Amino acid sequence: MASTSKLQSLDDVRRNANEYSAVQLGTSRGEKCYKCEECSKQFSKLAYLKKHKRTHTGEKPYKCEECSKQFSQLSHLKTHMHTHTGEKPYMCEECSRQFSQLSHLKTHMHTHTGEKPYRCEECSRQFSLLGDLKTHMWNHTGEKPYRCEECSRQFSRLSTLKKHIQTHTGEKPYRCEECSKQFSQLGNLTRHMRTHTREKPYRCEECRMQFSDLGHLQRHKRTHTGENPYRCEECSRQFSRLSTLKKHIQTHTGEKPYRCEECSKQFSQLGNLTRHMRTHTGEKPYRCEQCRMQFSDLGHLKKHMRTHTGEKPYTCEECSRQFSELGSLQKHMRTHTGEKPYKCEECSKQFSVLGNLKTHIRTHTGEK
Repeated sequence: MASTSKLQSLDDVRRNANEYSAVQLGTSRGEKCYKCEECSKQFSKLAYLKKHKRTHTGEKPYKCEECSKQFSQLSHLKTHMHTHTGEKPYMCEECSRQFSQLSHLKTHMHTHTGEKPYRCEECSRQFSLLGDLKTHMWNHTGEKPYRCEECSRQFSRLSTLKKHIQTHTGEKPYRCEECSKQFSQLGNLTRHMRTHTREKPYRCEECRMQFSDLGHLQRHKRTHTGENPYRCEECSRQFSRLSTLKKHIQTHTGEKPYRCEECSKQFSQLGNLTRHMRTHTGEKPYRCEQCRMQFSDLGHLKKHMRTHTGEKPYTCEECSRQFSELGSLQKHMRTHTGEKPYKCEECSKQFSVLGNLKTHIRTHTGEK
């Protein structure tokens, strides 16, 4: 009996040794010998499996001493610490901008290379980030998974929900050192600072125009391509900007959630309310460097600048006439299409220009 037990022990030792050797050999060959019992995912190293298991257990053993936030991986804690120290160890070779995370630098590099490896199967739009493609897909599916607890409005992006929540809280933690203006988002402060520095790091390859904001460059590019990727589900009109589509949708819903405390006028957009408030305060924060004229709205300053430059970036595809303002081109296009989108509620007469409708309405009201 004793000799039999001894033989069994010897067999166990050999079997364990063989299994260990197999794992070692597999690891050296890059094979994935460690398997997660929860989801069957396999890993080449035991340490990788242990890290992965925390996605199931929710364990976060690494804690930030500054703000007590906890992380499942040490590398995530180290990256997070840059938000406290302000350290930005990753630098762009093209424009010298610095970033706290390597992933942010890689994302930024697409603005220089123009690389867009992710393509939408529905409309063929291409994106530099997989996350942007996933978010874009909600424009087609109509999915809005993020909901505001205050007013039940739903959003397709978490970042948009977070910005919206600040319309309820009024929180503006980011302040401009130049003019003391405060912002709810760090990105908004960064963009605002360029109104002081005049920095325009984004350039159009077609016409060499430069922009202070990447989003402005992307929207401008559509004036060259004619792309209108945003479509209204109600009337099928298409738009080059998502913000324009959202504004247009409110012509169907009539929603005006933003109200002026001075005169009770209501607006469908927060930006419109902000601009309207300047009619009460008289504030004109935007100044022309050429003639020192000041404006209450940045868009008005940009339009005014074209009186100095003579620039007419908007061209009619039918007759090649050029215009300094997009609105002027849109009005002109109706002379070709015959479209009359503005209708009088009194007599059903239709007009191609809103101003003409307003003038006409006075024939009913007797107003002069």
